[in-house]
Amino acid sequence: MSLTDRTVPTDVALNTDLYELTMAQAFFESGRGQDEAVFNVFFRENPFDGGYAVACGTGQIAELVENFRFDSASVDYLAGLEAPGGGKMFEPAFLEWLAGFTPDVTIHAVREGDVVFPREPLVRVQGNVVACQLIETALLNLVNFQTLVATKAARVVQAAEGHAVSDFGLRRAQGPDGGLAVARASYVGGASSTSNVLAGKIYGIPVFGTHAHSWVMAFPTELEAFRAFAASMPNNCTLLVDTYDVESGIENAITVAKEMEARGERLRAVRLDSGDLAKLAKYARRRFDEEDLPYVGISASNDLDEYTIQSLFAQGAPIDSFGVGTKLATCDPQPSLGGVYKLTAFRKPGESAWTPTMKLSEQAFKRTIPGVQHVLRYRDADGVPVGDIIVVDDVATGSDGVAVDVLDPDTVHRFDDATAEEVLVCMVRDGKRAAEPESLDVARARCRNALMHLDPAIRRYLNPQFYPVGLEPGLAELRTRLIVEEREEAMAVAKSAAGASAAEGEGAE
Repeated sequence: MSLTDRTVPTDVALNTDLYELTMAQAFFESGRGQDEAVFNVFFRENPFDGGYAVACGTGQIAELVENFRFDSASVDYLAGLEAPGGGKMFEPAFLEWLAGFTPDVTIHAVREGDVVFPREPLVRVQGNVVACQLIETALLNLVNFQTLVATKAARVVQAAEGHAVSDFGLRRAQGPDGGLAVARASYVGGASSTSNVLAGKIYGIPVFGTHAHSWVMAFPTELEAFRAFAASMPNNCTLLVDTYDVESGIENAITVAKEMEARGERLRAVRLDSGDLAKLAKYARRRFDEEDLPYVGISASNDLDEYTIQSLFAQGAPIDSFGVGTKLATCDPQPSLGGVYKLTAFRKPGESAWTPTMKLSEQAFKRTIPGVQHVLRYRDADGVPVGDIIVVDDVATGSDGVAVDVLDPDTVHRFDDATAEEVLVCMVRDGKRAAEPESLDVARARCRNALMHLDPAIRRYLNPQFYPVGLEPGLAELRTRLIVEEREEAMAVAKSAAGASAAEGEGAE
């Protein structure tokens, strides 16, 4: 995908939340703008109550960085913004600096199509704190939705058991750009084609489509409509047979199929878009076989998702392909991945050591993991992933294959006789693309391979098995120490405030 096919490159920088810019100016004016920082993108729970997520959107990160600039029109717009309390929102010195800004960041991320799990970094961003902050919203916008869609598509494709799945979601997607993102991410997740012609042009995804109910309704009879379409599209002829009555639609399709055979052509398939799909598919298959038309396929659509497809096959429905629209494009029943962008380490200019930082939060569930993290994935002799360990090099204890559970400090995971590999790869180094871009077909093949090697118990829909993600013991100790220190500091502040309040009360008496 090109981020700039629908916009000019400089629009990318303004595709942000205002608070990224207000913080950037505050960092700039406070003298902290040259501090270095590390931020992680991660999610806290697997989408769709599943056992994994499929990384997507990360392949576009380098292009995002390359195009992240503030041109004169953008700076002029920002110069005109008024603050709620009066006066200009941004100072001239900051806007002058912004006009020459380039995001000199280094970014590591999970490769597109690979599986990723809660709490571990999906993306790690390192650079001066202003650059890291300015790129936050655009980066989250890039990977959050596409990771969600790719995961949904992978689940649907799994349910389809090798039968083709086409993305039909453009008309129900969240705007034109949402439709493009759906098509792209669906293809990475395993969909074979899309109805979105623009996505086909931009990404090289195979496109698919035939006719709608309106085609049939525009003719005096269904048979005339089928004959006209077959004459126009003999090599792309799938007939929608449920406009009036499916059984009569099947009979008309049989008539047209015989006529096409006489011309040396073949009817590709019929599509069912309403009614009892399992029952109607069985009827259609029986009639085509009785008429010696075994090659005519049966396609199904109509608000499908992984659960309905699984149910259709459980009922013995002889369906050959699926068009999945609304529930794929909207990621029903979960419209957001919930990925977040959190500061994990910082250091002053000239310092070599990082100061780890974490969000403690009132809710333990929202506590973050400190330090400059990377992820080791352990695989057994058959290449099956058995668990991931989050590591921070300067606190690692060397306990290879041993990890403290990321949520439960009393649980220890051991990955004996397993080999480790890095999960995060460098996408951008010092503001420059670190490698040539991959094709979507490479990402799609990676997704297929990753899911093929993942334990089926983790891939199942109902109560999937938990995939172990843990902290290297040294990192677990660091995290516990920081929690204790933060609590002690908070208690000291509270005690001091209580003492001051009591003293004021005595003075008043």
